[in-house]
Amino acid sequence: MARSRTELLVDRLRELQAGTPDIDASAVVSVDGLIIASALPSDTEEDRVSAMSAAMLSLGDRIANELARGTLEQVFIRGNSGFVILMSIGEEAVLTALVRQSAKLGLVFLDMKRAADDLEKLV
Repeated sequence: MARSRTELLVDRLRELQAGTPDIDASAVVSVDGLIIASALPSDTEEDRVSAMSAAMLSLGDRIANELARGTLEQVFIRGNSGFVILMSIGEEAVLTALVRQSAKLGLVFLDMKRAADDLEKLV
């Protein structure tokens, strides 16, 4: 039986998290702020994550354009308990990852970029 697009997206998110243990949770969000697919913990509100991700992506995009920094590729937020990393998936979506404080960020960025490339084919 053929798997749905959402199932394929969730599978790829779970694969990202399994291969990159420093990523605690991830989601694919539309630029409009709607959740497309997620591998978030049950205590995390999908709607809140999706709305904040879209807002940050929009603001980051505007800043990159206004300050002549080119096309936005990612937004990086560092808190004292870890990171939130947003990475564009084509023109219509964003990959959001909640990342541990102790993460090796180079590996996280590389794995997220590979996942974003795969997810772009499915979005």
